[in-house]
Amino acid sequence: MIDFGFSFSPSSRINLDKADKEKFLSLAALEPDVLKCMACGSCSASCTAGAFEDTSVRKAILSLQNGLSDDAVKLLNHCMLCGKCTMVCPRGINTRHLILSIQKIYGK
Repeated sequence: MIDFGFSFSPSSRINLDKADKEKFLSLAALEPDVLKCMACGSCSASCTAGAFEDTSVRKAILSLQNGLSDDAVKLLNHCMLCGKCTMVCPRGINTRHLILSIQKIYGK
């Protein structure tokens, strides 16, 4: 076999049938705003901490919906709770309260 200098990377496919949705449903019951998010990225674009650390409310919500709770908690660990994301959210989501609820439910 000829070596072309590349290899296959492992699949990043997510099996949503095996994802545990119980915690996300309890989060949605506590914070119905999590279901309003349309993943526009306004929160991530305005994030001060995002310039220095890998933090994103949008990515965290998408990770939680896909059952990747560890990734979501890591994304929110560097949040400074400044509230800029709340001010720019077109859906009016109270992201500070949402982040605190995520850390309460998913935090270890």
